[in-house]
Amino acid sequence: MDTRYGPVQVRIDVSGGRISKIDVLQYPNGMQRDQDINSYALPVLNQEALAAQSAQIDAVSGATYTSDGYTQSLQSALDRAGLK
Repeated sequence: MDTRYGPVQVRIDVSGGRISKIDVLQYPNGMQRDQDINSYALPVLNQEALAAQSAQIDAVSGATYTSDGYTQSLQSALDRAGLK
């Protein structure tokens, strides 16, 4: 999903009808600030999404655009996999 600072794209692996792994394929990283924000935000988002088994997770403070792009991309991946 495109965000103000660049695209965010995730890929999920599904096992037994559950998300088993989330890979972040694209995220804003063109500037040092992007890299700093996403180095802490993406692991938190991955952990929350795996725990929730859904895209209904809280945004990471200070990484609103990345969080929004992440949840939209995750929801799209879940829809394609036939999950909620």
